[in-house]
Amino acid sequence: MKKYLPVIYALIAALLFGINAPFSKLLLKEINPLFLAALLYLGAGLGMSIIYFLKKYQKPTATEARLTKKEMPFVVLMILLDIAAPISLMIGISMTNSSTAALLGNFEIAATSVIAMIIFKEAVGKRLWLAIAFISLASIILTAGDAAAISISIGALFVLFSCIFWGFENNCTRILSIKDPLQVVMIKGVGSGLGALVIASTWGDLSAKLFYIVLALALGFVAYGLSIFFYVTAQRELGAARTSAYYAAAPFMGVVISWVVLRESISTVFLIALGFMILGACLAVTEKHKHEHIHTQELHEHRHSHNDGHHDHPHDTEITGKHSHKHTHEESEHSHEHTPDPHHRHPH
Repeated sequence: MKKYLPVIYALIAALLFGINAPFSKLLLKEINPLFLAALLYLGAGLGMSIIYFLKKYQKPTATEARLTKKEMPFVVLMILLDIAAPISLMIGISMTNSSTAALLGNFEIAATSVIAMIIFKEAVGKRLWLAIAFISLASIILTAGDAAAISISIGALFVLFSCIFWGFENNCTRILSIKDPLQVVMIKGVGSGLGALVIASTWGDLSAKLFYIVLALALGFVAYGLSIFFYVTAQRELGAARTSAYYAAAPFMGVVISWVVLRESISTVFLIALGFMILGACLAVTEKHKHEHIHTQELHEHRHSHNDGHHDHPHDTEITGKHSHKHTHEESEHSHEHTPDPHHRHPH
């Protein structure tokens, strides 16, 4: 069960984000799209900030590693990419049709995986590539709509740029996943939310009734805040490519929620796409990655326990359960099944 827990986290993240589309559709009747985007991010940041400080007050002893100056370049890059991606997407949508934008939006899965493999040296095997292909195919079937309406243009390029931006952002978040996910989501939400708010004040409309603003903040807390929290937690063990593959289930969750909440019908096309999605997920879950690998000597800090096979360092006093502190891993070489967790991000 422990092996599949990160997969469950990734699917929970997809389910929570799937809530976003149908409920945002209702809120867009009352709130400007740019302002709504800002409120969703701010809701995530503010909500997770409350949880972060309540948790810190109730349990002052840290079990998660805090972000340090070493991670700040990735934090800043994550926020800038989270602002740049939706801007690029909005420009693209304004210059092309919705069918093209929806279809090309699925490129984010492949972009995340390619960037993870080429730049961050994450292992992506044949089975996982096949899983990503089936999941991408499922997403394309679900979002393609009228094929005759699809066209390649400058607007389409901006949509592709947004996918690349989010692909880099997913990998930045993966690097930060070794740290406290609550803190990561808090900074991500507040930083990206404030950036989006500046954009909304320039090109959008900030007028809306307080009731709908509160609803938007609450939706942001659930669909963005809690979703990103589980996403980052899953990335810690699965890496960027695998988490992105499972997270692609979000549109399917959205369709099911739309069927329940908005009474929108489920089509035959959806069921076909769902079949490919399930096939891709099964391939990803059953992927096995095992080889002889070397753990170089490393000093770092993150949440860990002493029964996971990688943390056998001594303590002055007996410590049980999860805890966090700086510790050194001595060099070792062995072979076992593993994923791109913090101790297995070696080159291939």
